[in-house]
Amino acid sequence: MHPSPEFRAKPPELAEYFVREIGFAALFATTPDGPRVAHTPIFLNDAGTHIRFHLARGNALSRYLVGLPSIAVIQGPDAYVSAQDYVSTNQVGTWNYVAIELEGTPTRLDDDGLHTFLTDLAAVQDARAGYAQPWSRDQMDPVTYNRLFSAIYGFEMRIIAWRPTFKLSQNRSDADHGAVAAALDQRGHSAIAQLMRHLPSLRAST
Repeated sequence: MHPSPEFRAKPPELAEYFVREIGFAALFATTPDGPRVAHTPIFLNDAGTHIRFHLARGNALSRYLVGLPSIAVIQGPDAYVSAQDYVSTNQVGTWNYVAIELEGTPTRLDDDGLHTFLTDLAAVQDARAGYAQPWSRDQMDPVTYNRLFSAIYGFEMRIIAWRPTFKLSQNRSDADHGAVAAALDQRGHSAIAQLMRHLPSLRAST
């Protein structure tokens, strides 16, 4: 998390929104074998208190993760900001980005919990992919499904700390903020340029 309070998410629901929209995280923990990271889809519950995810049983984190303090990082768009993008002078280059860190200690889901997680995840993501009906394990041959199911572990992590960073030049003057957004748009970084323009709560906080 960036140390400046200017780059916190305001309102707090903004961070939850991005976690749900992105739906993918890098999970970090220090194991007896050293620091490890896994990349996994995540599902945030309605209350915003827990995430669920799954890992391959052979993943370097799987056998250690239960009870291990962990951090899930959800990475949004990012882009380099040149010192020459500003209207004002005497500047240095920087990086604009969105990132949300979730801290907690995972527990293992039982088989029913893992089945439910997979169903919930497919319901959300298939709807976004444009399918009228979500995937269901009933669509699969049971032998094939059980073989694939037995190759993964499901986990749940209660979130004990949210650490969001929305670094979008909101600490700059209106002229500099607009110039940076325009420059990023011109260079093809439209996602972060649009966030700069359409998150008025962040600009209003300066």
